[in-house]
Amino acid sequence: MNIHVTRRRLTGLALLAALASATAFTAPANAQEPIELRFSAVFSEQDIRAEMMQRFSDALGDGFALQPYYGGNLFKQGTELVAMQRGNLEMGNIAPQDISNQIPAWSILTSAYLFRDAAHLQTFFDSEAGAEMKQMVEDQLNVKILGPTYFGSRQVGLATEEKIDTPEDMAGIKLRMPPGEAWQFLGQALGANPTAVAYAETYTALQTGAIDGQDNPLPNVQNMKFYEVMSQIALTSHLVGYDLLTISLDTWAELSPEQQEAVQSAADEAIAWSTEQHLAQEEELVAFFEEEGLEVYTPDVDAFRTYAQEQYLNSDLAADWPEGMLDRINGL
Repeated sequence: MNIHVTRRRLTGLALLAALASATAFTAPANAQEPIELRFSAVFSEQDIRAEMMQRFSDALGDGFALQPYYGGNLFKQGTELVAMQRGNLEMGNIAPQDISNQIPAWSILTSAYLFRDAAHLQTFFDSEAGAEMKQMVEDQLNVKILGPTYFGSRQVGLATEEKIDTPEDMAGIKLRMPPGEAWQFLGQALGANPTAVAYAETYTALQTGAIDGQDNPLPNVQNMKFYEVMSQIALTSHLVGYDLLTISLDTWAELSPEQQEAVQSAADEAIAWSTEQHLAQEEELVAFFEEEGLEVYTPDVDAFRTYAQEQYLNSDLAADWPEGMLDRINGL
């Protein structure tokens, strides 16, 4: 049998072969895997910020794969920052106190009665002064701050029966504070005897009497059911509670400008939603705790403020504060 192959047919066969080869070569390159982002936080899955992270993930879309770990299940409280610095974690919910452990100048952002409310907090981080403090973290810790995650004003919750009105009434009270110098000093600035206890162990410590009280925003008290082992809440409002949504600077640098913009935009939207939810929840929780049998009252906040600010200004911590930063924050 004779096979007649024309020049036209040869050309067509060659083109088909070339197309098949090109398709086989380029297909894997076009099927890019989503960018994996492991996220570690000490807050629970019931926390509003857990839903915040789900909204963050949804906004990012299919190009990213967020892997959240809550309740300190991946990294314990206070170790997330080091994990990011060592390349073992892409994203974390970092307490400003953990940053101040490595950058003493940051202790100003952990001091009592600094920010007036959630709006003042956000205004600061959006300001030029806030940009300077965030740049400090990038330069020294290799971590990028996407924004502050407000979770309520911190209040003093006690298992004891005697009410407190001034810092003098806090003398001898074993007040649970997270580990770390900045946290312990905050407890001292309230007049208490600060006691380091991990967040996940606070309920049991209250239940057994290992501590007399704890300080947390009201939503945290509800989420962790601390109110079940407490008798009262003094609304000291001594600290606008916030953590920081952060991403490793190495991870950030690997993203394209378009991807970076998408991550920042998703973070901004999720954080704004979370803040609104926390503010609404705080308003409702006082009535909830009273229904649960707790006594909720407002002590002499001016006395607490005066005492705490004096403690900070006369401490070694204030010596590391950036010159003029306190006035800049107060002026916002």
